[in-house]
Amino acid sequence: MSSLKRRRYQRRVAARSRGEPPDPEEEERAARAAEEHLRQQWRDALEDGLYGTRTIGAILPVMEDWLRRRRGVLTYRLTQVVTGHGCFGHYLHRIGREPSTQCLDCGVEDDTAQHTLEECSRWAVERAALVAATGLVDLSLHSVIGAMLSSERRWDAVASFCEDVMSQKEAAEREREAAADALPLRRRRQGRRRRAFLRHDP
Repeated sequence: MSSLKRRRYQRRVAARSRGEPPDPEEEERAARAAEEHLRQQWRDALEDGLYGTRTIGAILPVMEDWLRRRRGVLTYRLTQVVTGHGCFGHYLHRIGREPSTQCLDCGVEDDTAQHTLEECSRWAVERAALVAATGLVDLSLHSVIGAMLSSERRWDAVASFCEDVMSQKEAAEREREAAADALPLRRRRQGRRRRAFLRHDP
């Protein structure tokens, strides 16, 4: 049982023991206070975070808007671009799936999620469509997150970019894995990420 539910239950038990019905206004005040306490714990944990600093730096300034939004689904491929955990040379090298961090699309030394979003020449057409749909000039993650929160149309445009680009990057990774001369570290595996690929691209 969560601490919020536990406290709510304890208040109801105490009210019943006094022969009183639960006070809806008190319940609402207590729920708001508990929610704010939880949000503050999240903020504190994020501010002290040692990992995921790019993602934290983009979301923390707009955390309240992010949590209260009524639209926008974090899809599998949108999450890859936001977190940097996906088919990026930087990440694949870190987990031992690629011999270097190099971008295999344009040759740049470090293929990060931000490189894919903002710079890689391979995705110029998809990026132009994203810029046209969102009106963004600055494609830093902070700016992109702000645009996503500003309207459903912009959220969908960013999600569409991520879907288009990441599905192609994943397909290229699968081809490298399946190649007869594939490096041992690239060989096709049947672990969690492989099962995730198959769920999204059978």
